[in-house]
Amino acid sequence: VLHAIGAKSGLERDIVLMYCPDGDDMIVTGSNFAREQHPAWTANLLAHPEATVAFRGATHAVHARLLEPGERAEVWPRLVAVWPAYDDYVAVSGRELRVFRLERARPTG
Repeated sequence: VLHAIGAKSGLERDIVLMYCPDGDDMIVTGSNFAREQHPAWTANLLAHPEATVAFRGATHAVHARLLEPGERAEVWPRLVAVWPAYDDYVAVSGRELRVFRLERARPTG
């Protein structure tokens, strides 16, 4: 479950997401089930990239980063392997799906 701050409301929003693991990071995709508009949670992450993820009984601080075209192209085949419908969603929606890397906060010290 992603816990992010609303871009407009400033309130915490929770969204259940599927993810693709990448080391300690998570890759998430804003498909919105092929609707024309990007899902609201992606705008939330663009406005407030510091968030938390609740996963397997633990909560982790993360920093969300929208992937640049090269990195997005690199991870796209792995995302489609996890959920083949992503390619269909792109075709139906007519938009490029936003793909984020949720980078776990690294311990300091």
